[in-house]
Amino acid sequence: MSLFFSSMRSSSCRGISSPRRSFLLSMTFLCQFWAFVHCEDYYKVLGLRRNASHKEIKKAYRKLSLEYHPDKNKAEGASDKFSSVARAYEVLSDEEKRNTYDLHGEEGLKRDEAMQNQGGGGGGFGGGGFGDMFEDFFGGGRRKRDDSERKTPDVMIPLHLTLKQLYEGEVLEVEFIREVLCTNWRDCTQNDQGCAGPGQRMRTQQLAPGFVQQIQSKDDNCISRGKKWKRNCKACPKGQTESDTIKLTIDVNKGMRNQEPIVFEGVTDEKVGMSAGDLVFVINEQPVSDFTRDGDNLYTQMEIPLVDALVGFKRIITHVDGSKFEISVKDVTECDHVLRVQGKGMPHRNGRGYGDMFVTFEVDFPDRLDESQKKLIDAILRPIMLAESGTDEL
Repeated sequence: MSLFFSSMRSSSCRGISSPRRSFLLSMTFLCQFWAFVHCEDYYKVLGLRRNASHKEIKKAYRKLSLEYHPDKNKAEGASDKFSSVARAYEVLSDEEKRNTYDLHGEEGLKRDEAMQNQGGGGGGFGGGGFGDMFEDFFGGGRRKRDDSERKTPDVMIPLHLTLKQLYEGEVLEVEFIREVLCTNWRDCTQNDQGCAGPGQRMRTQQLAPGFVQQIQSKDDNCISRGKKWKRNCKACPKGQTESDTIKLTIDVNKGMRNQEPIVFEGVTDEKVGMSAGDLVFVINEQPVSDFTRDGDNLYTQMEIPLVDALVGFKRIITHVDGSKFEISVKDVTECDHVLRVQGKGMPHRNGRGYGDMFVTFEVDFPDRLDESQKKLIDAILRPIMLAESGTDEL
């Protein structure tokens, strides 16, 4: 429920003394200032200006969500930062929520969300709070954006890919089923000033001279502000929407990473009074037994016998794409020694070069030696160890 002084909106505040008006304005400013000061600034969270475009908001979210994703960033506080980024994007990507946040801060959002959970109505000053009351009273305030700028929900779909697919790149053809508007949907709409938005009806009830109460209720026939759907409309016998299958081409670029999004803008369900949301494929990199990945680098382990660790060796490594290459070690290899093979990692996203591969060696010692073998090894290794230590005995 929200209260406003309908009888005074066009009378230049007739009947309100100047001191009282100044007091009310001061209280409005203080309430809104308190809300902004004590809540997180979503624009700062995403590193944006307050007049940032929807495209800039989406770009900032993609970058920060990848940087602070819990699966990738294990640093302390990264999970909280990821949650803040997600909340900021949830608010600023929704035109209606963003407008409420710009006017009334987080407190205004909480009041609106509480009213929606209750199905409208309520007590006090309702979802708009002091700010909406004084905008109605003094006039000239910013109004909520038109319903036509609202979007249907985005759809997130995991895209399971192997390390080989991400190494080589791939083009995938997929089909997506969505709901699209009936071709003649405009013939099935009619004016209804009681409609406050999609699925919302607003009724005004006078409480006393100069005071009215606005009661919001659910009405599925309301399709946008001031518009409703004609029941049993012959122009659209199946209703407002019908199923449609579209074909999409997904370009998996070389070097793409786990949790990276691939976005198709404006292709999800259509709805009267709203623009279609985005279809987002989120890469889910499938683990493999031979390699692990960190950024553009690959890591693997190799077990070698003691003799190879002492005298050197050559090995053939099979890469994630099935190709083979040789590594050669001529020196003594210690346990857990790491060999860096340059240019054998994943492709860089900019298309220039590759990361590296890191091979960790595990030395396999024999389970037992007989006396003759021990004497032979001692005769060979002890002089070497004495020479290196510079002493007469070990």
